[in-house]
Amino acid sequence: MPRMTAAAAAVEILKREGVTNAFGVPGAAINPFYRELKNVGGVAHTLARHVEGASHMAEGYTRAKPGNIGVCIGTSGPAGTDMITGLYSAIADSIPILCITGQAPVSKLHKEDFQAVDIATIAKPVTKAATTVLEAAQVPGVFQQAFHLMRSGRPGPVLIDLPIDVQLTEIEFDPETYEPLPVYKPAATRAQAVKALSFLLEAERPLIVAGGGIINADATDLLVEFAELTNIPVISTLMGWGTIPDDHELAAGMVGVQTAHRYGNATFLESDTVIGIGNRWANRHTGYNLEAYTKGRKFVHVDIEPTQLGKIFAPDYGIASDAKAALELFIEIAKELKAEGKLPDFSAWAASAQERKATLQRRTHFDNIPMKPQRVYEEMNRAFGPDTRYVTTIGLSQIAAAQFLHVYKPRHWINCGQAGPLGWTIPAAIGAATADPETPVVALSGDYDFQFMIEELAVAAQHKVPYVHVLVNNAYLGLIRQAQGGLGINFEVNLEFENINTPEIGVYGVDHVKVAEGLGVKAIRVTDPDKLGEALEQAKKLAVEFQVPVVVEAILERITNIAMSKTVDMSDVTEFEDLATEPGHAPTAIKALKV
Repeated sequence: MPRMTAAAAAVEILKREGVTNAFGVPGAAINPFYRELKNVGGVAHTLARHVEGASHMAEGYTRAKPGNIGVCIGTSGPAGTDMITGLYSAIADSIPILCITGQAPVSKLHKEDFQAVDIATIAKPVTKAATTVLEAAQVPGVFQQAFHLMRSGRPGPVLIDLPIDVQLTEIEFDPETYEPLPVYKPAATRAQAVKALSFLLEAERPLIVAGGGIINADATDLLVEFAELTNIPVISTLMGWGTIPDDHELAAGMVGVQTAHRYGNATFLESDTVIGIGNRWANRHTGYNLEAYTKGRKFVHVDIEPTQLGKIFAPDYGIASDAKAALELFIEIAKELKAEGKLPDFSAWAASAQERKATLQRRTHFDNIPMKPQRVYEEMNRAFGPDTRYVTTIGLSQIAAAQFLHVYKPRHWINCGQAGPLGWTIPAAIGAATADPETPVVALSGDYDFQFMIEELAVAAQHKVPYVHVLVNNAYLGLIRQAQGGLGINFEVNLEFENINTPEIGVYGVDHVKVAEGLGVKAIRVTDPDKLGEALEQAKKLAVEFQVPVVVEAILERITNIAMSKTVDMSDVTEFEDLATEPGHAPTAIKALKV
């Protein structure tokens, strides 16, 4: 039997589980593992500037391509605690990433050694499993189980903590005979699928709510086939955006209290039957007024996690199943019903959803200087085509993007939907662009998100990772300011100051162009909305020419309120700006405005 260090065995397993890239920061307690990354080879490594950044790079890497599992690595103590945010973000969105941390020697774990912390206990609530390996011979089994857990059932992250002496210990391990464990995914039965589709036989206005579980299952083609077969409109959740192209005749928009379309909410409120697949009824989708969301409707819920069924509200029928397995059965049974003439004709209902899509629109075309944010997304729609992959996290910028941008393919909207940590966007964009360098990546940040992990731009410069980063700057914590309005305050949300080194930008404070250039990337500042399109086109060319990110900073008006519900009720959304009343008001809308 071959002998090697436990760390070498771990690297061999990474390769055989399909890992080709890792993101991390070396340090004393994880250096033996890094030695084996170098000696064994086969796993490329990207050196982050912050360990939290490495965890978000791993997330972006996983989210970009089916089957990917991002790996983040750090030394002991603060490196592990820094990566907790990435683990929380990953488990909240059902994203598998593997976090590997170094640790003090086993004999020192109870002695308050330097940078020794019980990271496994800290990480347990935000992982599917977190283990400090105390016996070197267990390392192969722990890594094998980690990949099995990450891929089985509801996907999610795992942390493995390796004491330095465990890494260095030689064990017997034969990588040539290693095999990954079979993946477990629950699958709907035919009887369950028949029961679920029986709800359609009594429906007049059904909808499909398509969640991120469909993307995780790589089943978007089946979702579109099922929708087309039954002629049922599809509402995408924020995590499920891209399951059906926005310009498809059955795409009915998004529903919710923030990241929603007027026509999506209106169509949902007219529905009488909802089939949710791979979604979890998140509160930004349903709102807190569940009566408004559920009253007068019957619900079928399909989710891979059995305990998700009934967690938010009790469906009329629930199925614990992988989305792909369920959709395959749904298609089979729908074809039989159609052949027997039993499937209702929902064409009039589907047409009504498209009518709302053509009439209930928000205005994007404003010529104001400083710019209104709506104009930024209008110009982005012009500049970036259907192959664009958007990456963003949280804030008014993300909410407005979900209202105005267009997504046509799965995994082309990479969004930290549940945790929403500021700073996530830059490292996640790097991870996504590393995973799929052929697909153009466009990141989107508000000024505060951009500043949180701005140092990671140097990583993209060092490793030649090009993408375009649209930065909307109003020198405000815009979403928090808008939320504080209901409390009658405007407190500690102002970022403006007069920068003594850049007086020409007035009160907008941080000179993002200089900072970005100092980190090795290109940057363009735009103050006139009529010049924004030209800047975006230039950015695309510069990214290709120099193989680095290009930041396009749009200077916005200080205060804009983006449409959302003040009462966290999806039936009660406030429109703060003028609505579109003529085609020129929304020239890049997915459908030409019908008046």
